[in-house]
Amino acid sequence: MVLKAPPVSFSVEQYFALDEVEHDRRFEYIDGEIREAPGGTDNHSVIKLNIAIELGLQLRDARCRLRNSDMRVKVSDTRYVYPDLSAVCGSPLHEDNQTTLLNPVMAVEVTSPESYWRDRAEKLSLYSSIPSMRLYLVVDQSQVEVELHSKTADGWLRQVYSDLDDALELGALECRLPLAEIYRDIDFDAS
Repeated sequence: MVLKAPPVSFSVEQYFALDEVEHDRRFEYIDGEIREAPGGTDNHSVIKLNIAIELGLQLRDARCRLRNSDMRVKVSDTRYVYPDLSAVCGSPLHEDNQTTLLNPVMAVEVTSPESYWRDRAEKLSLYSSIPSMRLYLVVDQSQVEVELHSKTADGWLRQVYSDLDDALELGALECRLPLAEIYRDIDFDAS
C-alpha cells in the first residue's frame, strides 16, 4: 500500500505574503495552490513587447490602457493570476494598494512550452469568468498562431489566426492588431 501525502493548501494571506517578498519571481494562486509562473524565452519577451508597443500606440489617446505582467488580476476570492498583458478601460479598480486589478477588459498570454495547454483551457476558463473581461488572446511563441476569444451576447467566440497578413479586430479596445506586428523580428528557428 502506497500512502500519498495530502496536497498542501495555502491561504490567500500566505500567498500574498510570499508574492510580496519574492520580487524576482511571480506566483499565481488557484484555490489554495501557489504556482510559480514560468519564465519567458527571447521570443516570449519580444512578442509581449511587440503587442504592448502596437496597442500602446493605438491607445495613447484612448480611454483604455495596458498593464504589463507586474499587474496581478483577481479572478475570484481564491484565484489570482499575472497575465502577460492586460488592459482596462476607464478607471481601474483595485482590491488593495494598486497591485491587484479587478476590472480588466483584456488579458494576453504568450504561451511557453510549460503553459501551452494551461493557457488554452484553464486560463480561458479563469479569464472568461471575470465580469468585465471582453477579450482573451493566446499567442503562440513557436509558430504564427493567435487565438482570439471575444465575449459576445451568446457567449465566448473563438477565432484562430495563422497568417501574417491577418489582423485581430479588438472591438472592446477599438484597436486592430496585425499578426505581422505581433511576430515582428521573431526567429522561430531560435525557439
